[in-house]
Amino acid sequence: MSENLATKLLRAHLAGGELKPGAEIALTMQQVLLQDVLGTLVMLELEAMGVERVTTRPSVQYIDHGLVQSDEINADAHLFLKSACERFGVVYSGPGNGISHPVHMERFGVPGASLIGSDSHTVAAGSLGMLAIGAGGVEVALAMAGEPFYIACPEIFGVELVGELPDWVSAKDVILEMLRRHGTSGGTNTIIEYYGPGLDCLSAMDRHVIANMGAEMGATTSVFPSDDAVKRFLEARGRGADFKPLSRDEGASYDRHDRIDLSQLEPLIAKPQSPGNVVPVREIAGEPIYQAYVGSSANPGYRDFAVVADIVAGRRAAEGVSLDINPSSRQVLQTLVSEGKLGALVAAGARLHQAGCNGCIGMGQAPATGRNSLRTVPRNFPGRSGTREDSVFLASPETVAASALFGVITDPRTLDMAYPRNAEPVRMPMNEAGFVFPKSGHRPELYRTRYTPSLPDFDRYPDRIDVPVLLSLGDDVSTDDIIPAGRVLPLWSDVFATADHAFEQVDDTYSDRAKQAEAGHAIVGGKNYGQGSSRENAALVPRIMGLRVVIAESFARIHWQNLSSFGVLPLVFDGEPVGLSVGERIVIEDIRGQLENGRRVAAKAIGEDGNERSLTLRHDLTPRQIEIMEQGGVVSWIAKRRHNQIAPGQNAKGAA
Repeated sequence: MSENLATKLLRAHLAGGELKPGAEIALTMQQVLLQDVLGTLVMLELEAMGVERVTTRPSVQYIDHGLVQSDEINADAHLFLKSACERFGVVYSGPGNGISHPVHMERFGVPGASLIGSDSHTVAAGSLGMLAIGAGGVEVALAMAGEPFYIACPEIFGVELVGELPDWVSAKDVILEMLRRHGTSGGTNTIIEYYGPGLDCLSAMDRHVIANMGAEMGATTSVFPSDDAVKRFLEARGRGADFKPLSRDEGASYDRHDRIDLSQLEPLIAKPQSPGNVVPVREIAGEPIYQAYVGSSANPGYRDFAVVADIVAGRRAAEGVSLDINPSSRQVLQTLVSEGKLGALVAAGARLHQAGCNGCIGMGQAPATGRNSLRTVPRNFPGRSGTREDSVFLASPETVAASALFGVITDPRTLDMAYPRNAEPVRMPMNEAGFVFPKSGHRPELYRTRYTPSLPDFDRYPDRIDVPVLLSLGDDVSTDDIIPAGRVLPLWSDVFATADHAFEQVDDTYSDRAKQAEAGHAIVGGKNYGQGSSRENAALVPRIMGLRVVIAESFARIHWQNLSSFGVLPLVFDGEPVGLSVGERIVIEDIRGQLENGRRVAAKAIGEDGNERSLTLRHDLTPRQIEIMEQGGVVSWIAKRRHNQIAPGQNAKGAA
């Protein structure tokens, strides 16, 4: 029977369950990617679980988010993570090496392997034919401890690419076209598989751009075949022996399907404040800009910087425009130097920043209030740039470079020059600077600071809750809304300090009101609640503050999983949503019995005037997740399992 590539990859790593969309499956994860601010929580979770040494190989900890050392917090965090890597057997990639996603692709990516990462953009490695999935840190910690990774089996969304990209149109425009068609939740619970003759014009790094921003569609991951483009990528890095061809079978079918004629695409742009707010660049050309930002995991390849260098060569950025260059890796920066591209950028007035995430996550390069910032980053959620009242547009390097020259959003097709085509180099430098590899038997104590406190113990979930609604929110609430990035990011490892900033961009009274709600509280959301980053502290911190239940119309996959993993009950309306107001009380009786006896959950909403309304809600928790909920969260659950010597993949009764 003909199979698509995504199904082949799932089957190759299947540890339990049936490959039927919606059914829970267990996957064996071979590799792990950690970024620093969430990796800190992973290390604390490994400690709390009693893990001696991780089982995944390689597991790699990257320092790429918390690079700005304006005080001791980030520097101390780097020392903590280095000590934790040595203790648990994890590769340490120090500050300056670059962004986790392209660096992992360069160094460790292997076609056909499985990868789990504590960052939603881990999915970028699907560009090499990997099964790469982003998850909350606690799920990653479980995988590192040897446990399977559990998800709902996704549908396979096939996208056939035909034709060839025209001049001035590049990979960023392909994924923006997908977002224009399908929106920020159009890929939820799917694996997007790209195939077809149009792939011939896309390098492995071009495919990285597309796979990376599949996360913005809510996709479980994206997958490309491992073909000649992947072979060239690996050979350029001296890793040709890791190549193996992987592709779909002829005649393979898909659960969903779309087709893109690349030759018909034009430069596209996502307007504030959503990656799904996509229009042609020509429609808003002339809008003034303050900042032109190039870099991030969404456009990390050498050509993404080289094409900008060629566009601005011999010219200068417009007066008043900050042209920010954010190299993605040490290798890319070194190649830009050796190929003579960096000088052109500097001469044009560019500001050069260190290799890392930086401005993409609001750590530096924050724009002025209300001024337009045109960026090649993957997300433009409100405040993510580090500026609370920001105005961020997402576009290709070509569009950003053209706009930097004129000081207004500019369709690059209007430039009076030939389109500069820059192929990926035949050979990339691959030195070992900045890497520390684990040594057998070396297990130092963790380097602790006041910003790395041990995680709290949580009580078992009660059998009855009677809690007030503290927030009633609309659609597309992001994890940036729940736990801000920017100036708060260095505090993420200290869940107690972070609590003071929870939901501050939405309602800055939330933290104080949560502290006063002694019995706990509830939050009500709309569609796609918890979209965006995989940051688990968006679930963990509100849980510490007493959050017991979130009721929404729908959830983003990773955040839904994070909530249940930390003992917060995620429920959806069964049927038409009911408007619930701040101050109403949510009462649910016999919680364990209701969870174990079916999908429906009966509840009551009691208004401040005493009037009651019946609510019919639904949960989608598996028996395993219900067991975790009852234990108060996955950390308590796994610690108990390890104490009782229950094998990975087995339940408390010993059954698979």
